[in-house]
Amino acid sequence: MINFNEPPYIGEEEFYISQAIKYKKISGDGYFTEKCRKWIIRNTKVKQALLTTSCTHALEMSALLINIKPGDEVIMPSFTFVSTANAFALRGATIVFVDIREDTLNMDEMLIEDAITDKTVAIVPVHYAGVGCEMDTIMKIAKKYNLYVIEDAAQAVMATYKGKPLGSIGNVGCFSFHETKNYSMGEGGALLIQDKKMIERAEIIREKGTNRSKFFRGEVDKYTWVDIGSSYLPSELNSAHLYAQLQNAEKINKDRLESWNLYNTLLKDLEQKGYIIRQSIPEHCIHNAHMYYIKLQNEEQRIELITYLKQQSIYAVFHYIPLHSAPAGYKYSRFNGNDKFTTKESARVLRLPMYYGLKKEDIIYVVEMITKFFIG
Repeated sequence: MINFNEPPYIGEEEFYISQAIKYKKISGDGYFTEKCRKWIIRNTKVKQALLTTSCTHALEMSALLINIKPGDEVIMPSFTFVSTANAFALRGATIVFVDIREDTLNMDEMLIEDAITDKTVAIVPVHYAGVGCEMDTIMKIAKKYNLYVIEDAAQAVMATYKGKPLGSIGNVGCFSFHETKNYSMGEGGALLIQDKKMIERAEIIREKGTNRSKFFRGEVDKYTWVDIGSSYLPSELNSAHLYAQLQNAEKINKDRLESWNLYNTLLKDLEQKGYIIRQSIPEHCIHNAHMYYIKLQNEEQRIELITYLKQQSIYAVFHYIPLHSAPAGYKYSRFNGNDKFTTKESARVLRLPMYYGLKKEDIIYVVEMITKFFIG
């Protein structure tokens, strides 16, 4: 079986985890957490980065940071993972979905302004497949209406938009280090902060609403409860696992891009013959090969191809069910404007096996089987 995903593994993870145990510090914010934090800051040029227990929690922290309250509205795409919406719905906000672009499947930046009301507080662009949204336009709109921009960059570590690291452009960015991502700590994420005014409060929220971080830096003689918050710190064992991969980030990135480029080259003929549409990458975006997907004619054809590939011992998947059509979507959100592409395109996307260490011969076999499905 060619798996759809295998968690990245470098070979140094066990050693670093054993070192964390040896240091007798396995709760959060130890040696390896600090190493990961500094790596993120160095590679994204953000003002601060805080490791979290998940990207979901980074998004929830973002909602707390910008003081989301009942009655507020937050604009985002419906074609995203549920955590993007949940983080703000939990605080009582109404989620306002706008349609996606046909090419990148990112939120259509030209539809945002029409969705803004006097209740709008934030825009949440989601960088699908590690391909940047049109951030220049989004940031211009946010400035015009005095809105926050929270980047859901869960899939976008090591990807850029016009030379700027994704996750570093808005007020706040959120990374994921889940086992399905390019770099993994099992479950985990990070909150990236560009607005200096948010840093101190972010530390407090992350430390259960206390000023514990100040205490450990010697800035206060005792720590106490000063704000709302929760426990968002990953353990040192998770951070040690992640640091082994961040140290080898370029190696992992190069390997994935080689796999992506091989898929893209081998599938070109099928696209030219009209059987599929390959993934689209704007010239001003550098992606991170988080995934390789193709678009088929419709959902029925996708089901047929998934079944066929499974029979050939190839595991391919799809996502997402648009959030506005989900049961909770009817309760916590509304769709602004027309759903021209969200539902249509989500039913056509098929993700092919993609992970660090994927063998060249396996990619060739996957493409051969896809070709056989269409041409015989």
